Amino acid sequence: MPRYEFTEGSSSKFWEITLEGTTLTKRWGRIGTDGQEKTEDFESKAEAKKAFAAQVREKEKKGYALVAGSADGGGAAAVSATDPALEAAILAAPDDVKGYLAYAAWLKGKGDPRAELIQLQHDTLEASAASATLMRKRAAKYIAEHADSLLGDELTEAIAGEALKLEWHLGFIREAHLGQVDFDSNEDIPELLGVLLAHPSARFLRSLTIGMACFDGENEYHDTLKVLGKAKPLTTLRHLFIGDFEYPDDTEISWTHVGDLQPLYAVFPGLRELRVRGGEIELGKIDLPELRAFTVETGGLPLKAVKSIVKAHWPKLEALEIWFGSENYGAGGGVKDLQPLLDGEGVPNLRKLGLRNAEFTDALCAVLPNAKVVARLQELDLSMGMMTDEGAEALASNAKAFQHLKTLDVSNNFLTQAGQKRVATAAPSVVRGNQREPYDEDSRYVAVGE
Repeated sequence: MPRYEFTEGSSSKFWEITLEGTTLTKRWGRIGTDGQEKTEDFESKAEAKKAFAAQVREKEKKGYALVAGSADGGGAAAVSATDPALEAAILAAPDDVKGYLAYAAWLKGKGDPRAELIQLQHDTLEASAASATLMRKRAAKYIAEHADSLLGDELTEAIAGEALKLEWHLGFIREAHLGQVDFDSNEDIPELLGVLLAHPSARFLRSLTIGMACFDGENEYHDTLKVLGKAKPLTTLRHLFIGDFEYPDDTEISWTHVGDLQPLYAVFPGLRELRVRGGEIELGKIDLPELRAFTVETGGLPLKAVKSIVKAHWPKLEALEIWFGSENYGAGGGVKDLQPLLDGEGVPNLRKLGLRNAEFTDALCAVLPNAKVVARLQELDLSMGMMTDEGAEALASNAKAFQHLKTLDVSNNFLTQAGQKRVATAAPSVVRGNQREPYDEDSRYVAVGE
């Protein structure tokens, strides 16, 4: 059990705390006495961990100091030393190594093992290629040796079970991937995510990827999104991917339920890239002023989500990829609903546009030559849909509108050899392979539905 003591003037007090599962046990009183004891129960391990860390910080601010050699109480990672001013400097300039080195100097004075890890990983960045390989191995070994204080039991166990994969940078977790590994997995992904986000080592997380939430039954992210939506705002997060699974090997894309993403926008205001894969996607009112790339991969994009996309506030967006999917799996909307996007409204910096996996690809081909947004693009992707030779002809007949494109992708549609030959004239570089052949006139379908 971690023991903290405070001695000043006539005061001579101790305070002890231990964490077991969802229960916190505290003991306090005058040094030399048994003191008093109290327990607190929480709904989840993540909440208990958060309370553990908060109460330790409160005692440290009051002048209590950790007694050397006291046990970690099941929450060693949570007692990592912290300094709000030094953290604020890193948050203000997360790519500047000076902030991390200043933190390392302060942590060294506290006897925190993270100090040496920061210095070791900094030296690795400065080393030659040959030396860097060896130093990275030393850093990995150091992390393993100090897992108790750098990670804690739950994260260490999740790594051992491969439900959690981490990349470190200057003493802190920079990238995290979590998800169940196979049907034998019993890892609670929402709970694990809560522990990770509350952990001191994830203070400056830059990239977060969520894989399979559940192999047993339908894969759904509602509880995972609740954890993300209630998290403390994380301004350093730049990349978020929800739905990193293989379909149909892990699960069908439409057997995955994503849920409401809107609460996440305020929690991660600095996002540069957001990628979502699955079904039952709700986007709400999108407000991501720093976003550069947005991808939604689905077998059925609801009309409400289409409207969210065309009304989104993301003035710096450079790449937009939309999979529309099949009406049989919930897809809604069409060319009319996309008109604000086609007119270029709200996307002054858009350079790459993917209107993929659509049942109305031919209709898109008819209006794209006159769409204002096309003039801004470098890449246009119309793959995976239901384009026929009619659509190919509409593009080729208006080739002047597409001559500035670096790439026009019409692969994985329903073009005949003649249609492929014709569309090849629409732009300088046209990707047109992997075409599908319908059984009859009425058997065309999008590439990804179920």
